[in-house]
Amino acid sequence: MSTSGADSAAQSAGWSVLSDVRVAASPYIFRTMLVGMAGVAVAIHRTTGSRELAWRFAKARARTLVWLLGIQPRITGREHLAAGGAFVFTPNHQSHLDILLLLAYLPGRTRFAAKRELWQHPVVGAVLDTLGMVPIERDEPERAIDALNRAGARESLVIFPEGKRSRTGELMPFKKGAFVLAIASGLPVVPVVLRGTRRLMPRGSRLAVTPGEAEIVIEAPIPTAGLRYEDRDTLAARVRAAIERHHTGW
Repeated sequence: MSTSGADSAAQSAGWSVLSDVRVAASPYIFRTMLVGMAGVAVAIHRTTGSRELAWRFAKARARTLVWLLGIQPRITGREHLAAGGAFVFTPNHQSHLDILLLLAYLPGRTRFAAKRELWQHPVVGAVLDTLGMVPIERDEPERAIDALNRAGARESLVIFPEGKRSRTGELMPFKKGAFVLAIASGLPVVPVVLRGTRRLMPRGSRLAVTPGEAEIVIEAPIPTAGLRYEDRDTLAARVRAAIERHHTGW
């Protein structure tokens, strides 16, 4: 083997070891950053009274964590949101990384709808309240509407219409709550497709992350003005069709 070939092989082996070390360390980086970010965000909100400052900090640190984990984000379709306003974002759900990437790269204070049981944990509940997350009952959209109205319906909300992460990568059936909520609030629905997150952090990986590219595809908003409760299935079908145009299962 030539000297240059041996050097290339050694360099390749070195990078492989470094990559393995990074993957092994990623669960600890993930947990440590999340706990630290949450604690500081709560402290900022409680000392300054400013949820806006807490949000700016949380989004900035989410982008830092993306970088530390070796994720290369690619966002397309941001021009669809250039006019601004509040939206109901409806992403597919493949991985725990989905939440991190959406927090980091969707514009503004993109609150998440989360199952009400999470508020039973005092620390988690404090973080969720600090960032204005909205507690919902998955199978009771009417109660979700009340929660959104109490929290203020003029800010964007993220709801995973599948309800939970896909085990197979296939797009699961949609629950109707997101669409009932969007119609009741009059907010446009924005289909969002996450690609690559399941490959980087598959279900059961215990938060281990393989460095690589992940993509967020933002589709054009679908207006809900003038729609009624009876239109929820048609709206859900339009959103599903938009997501399926880009969905890869990874």
